[in-house]
Amino acid sequence: MKTLTLLRHAKSGWDDPVARDFDRPLNPKGHKAARTMGRHLRQADYAFDHVVASPAVRVVETLAQIEDGYGGSLAAEWDRRIYLASAATLLDIVHELPEMAGHVLLVGHNPGLEDLALLLTPDDGNPFRDAIESKYPTGSVTQMTLPGRWSEAERGMATLTRFTRPRDLDPSLGPDAD
Repeated sequence: MKTLTLLRHAKSGWDDPVARDFDRPLNPKGHKAARTMGRHLRQADYAFDHVVASPAVRVVETLAQIEDGYGGSLAAEWDRRIYLASAATLLDIVHELPEMAGHVLLVGHNPGLEDLALLLTPDDGNPFRDAIESKYPTGSVTQMTLPGRWSEAERGMATLTRFTRPRDLDPSLGPDAD
């Protein structure tokens, strides 16, 4: 049994005058949401064997704030393929995860993360899936279990076990228009 946790980067600043989307930083609400989510991950006993993340500035900053709230380093492996990746590309990355890792955190962007969560889980009335299908806000965390090996992950085989949005932890962090 494998556990895959997906984290969408926290809220970024659209008004920041950066030249490239890749360089867009978090806004103050994003910093707060990521720290809050980091504390939640610690309190809920999330323990990751492997972390793989997009190297986009907003993801790097999200992980820094997550680590601050979590109380430790997550030692992310940066993979440029995650930046604006489709669900198919993210599934390829899942297939390549080290088999020795039992619990992996994958940090990236929408719509790819949402699409990956919906691809891997059956449409079976799970309320977490219904919530994801409705909206996957910035800073949200999805956890699912998969039987077998990472390389065998395929459509509909995962079971959603958690979906937490920043506003579930602190109402001042929602609702979002993102």
